[in-house]
Amino acid sequence: MAISAEDIKKLREMTSCGVIECKKALESSNGDFEKAKKILQERGLELAAKKVGRVAKEGRIETYIHPGNKLAVIVEVSCETDFVAKGVEFAAFVKNLAMHIAAFGPKYLSREDVPEADVKAAANAEQYFKEVCLLEQPFVKDPSKTIKDCITGLIGSIGENIYINRFVRYKVGE
Repeated sequence: MAISAEDIKKLREMTSCGVIECKKALESSNGDFEKAKKILQERGLELAAKKVGRVAKEGRIETYIHPGNKLAVIVEVSCETDFVAKGVEFAAFVKNLAMHIAAFGPKYLSREDVPEADVKAAANAEQYFKEVCLLEQPFVKDPSKTIKDCITGLIGSIGENIYINRFVRYKVGE
């Protein structure tokens, strides 16, 4: 089946993946967009797994100050190159992440950071992790994905290792 440039463009707009990857996915799925999206997602997970060990020395620090100046967030997200750190897609993700932190108020980055006493005190540990761990929270802009899923997708589309170093959330009176 011949894949048109329009189909590739459409899939690329839907997934933010590269032209070659979109073409391969459409060819593998015989032009079925839903199957192609799943192929790209799986491919993104594979790419993310391969990039885990790579050093990410560049990145971006983003701030968000909520209107009224009573709530502020600072988040540091790392990537491998300055080119990606200055890119529109990465910058937008980091900005959205700062707003997500302001809205959801996570206390920890991952479940490994949660003190054992807090886990034992929680009635439902899994639900507690989803409430207090940034990587496990549903993303404010797409609740069907966790923050970790969003990072994995971004790694797949950008092609670099990306991780959240740290964040802090300030609220007046807390």
